[in-house]
Amino acid sequence: MSKSIAILYNSRAGKGKAIRVANRISVKLSGLQYKFDAFEDVWPEDLKAYTDVWIIGGDGTLNYFINKYPDCDLPLVIFKGGTGNDFAWKLYGNRDLDDCLSIAIDAFPKKIDAGICNGKYFLNGVGIGFDGEIVKSIHREKFFLKGHLAYYAAVLRKIFFFREDELDIITKNVTWKEKAFMVTIANGSRYGGGFLVAPDARIDDGLLDIIVIPQISIFQRMNLLPGAGKGKHLRITQSTRSQSVIVKAAKKVSAHFDGEAMESERFEIKLLPQKYLFRC
Repeated sequence: MSKSIAILYNSRAGKGKAIRVANRISVKLSGLQYKFDAFEDVWPEDLKAYTDVWIIGGDGTLNYFINKYPDCDLPLVIFKGGTGNDFAWKLYGNRDLDDCLSIAIDAFPKKIDAGICNGKYFLNGVGIGFDGEIVKSIHREKFFLKGHLAYYAAVLRKIFFFREDELDIITKNVTWKEKAFMVTIANGSRYGGGFLVAPDARIDDGLLDIIVIPQISIFQRMNLLPGAGKGKHLRITQSTRSQSVIVKAAKKVSAHFDGEAMESERFEIKLLPQKYLFRC
C-alpha cells in the first residue's frame, strides 16, 4: 500500500527550526512524488486518512502528540526540530536529516514502550523533586536561553535553595521512604537537552528505570549536576526496575512528564508496553 503521510509540527518549536525542517521534508517528498499533507499548528481531529505520521519538533511537541492521539496505531517518526530532542536522539542518535528521511521512508516500524502518570502519557519519563522544580521555573519565567543552556540557567537559580521533601516510593519489589533530591522514572535515557539521567534505560524492555537521588549537600549538588550529562550521578543513587511505581508526599511537589510541568501529592505511574510504533 502506498504511503499517505501526515506531517505535524509546531511553528514555535526550536525558535523556527521545525518550520525549516518541515520545508525541507516537503520539498524532498514532492520530488519523490509521495502523497502528504503538512499541518503547522492546527492538527486534524483524527488521522484516519493517513498511513504514516511524521512529527517535527522536540520532546514537548512529541508529548503533545501522544496526549492528543493517545491510541494512535500508525507508524510514527520524530524529526529533530526542537530545543530538547532527547527522545529523537534515543531513536536515531546523531543521524542527520537525510539519514532520518531514509529511515522514515524505508524502515520497518518497531513497537516502543510508553508510560502514563496521573492520566498523562509520556515517552521519556517523569521527574519528581529538583528537576520538576527546574521545569516549573523554566515554564513560569522567561529564559532567553533554550535547551541545555536554559536548564543550566534554571539550575543555578535553584540549586542553593531547593529543599528535599520526604517521599514514599513504592514498587512491587522495593519501597523507600526517603528525603529525596530527585526521583526519576525513566523510559528513555536522556532529559533536559542532553542530561543522561538513566543511561541504561531501554524503550522496548517492558520496564521503567526508577532512580532515586537521596538528600545531598549543596557541595554534592554542585558536583553532581555536571556529571549527569554523562551518567556519572549514578554512583550516589538507589535504583530498581519495575512496571509501575507510586510516589507519595505529604504536600504537593513539583514534577514533570517529558518536560511538561505538573504538581501533585501522589503520582501513579505505569508502563504501557509496546504502546506505539516508530520507524527507527
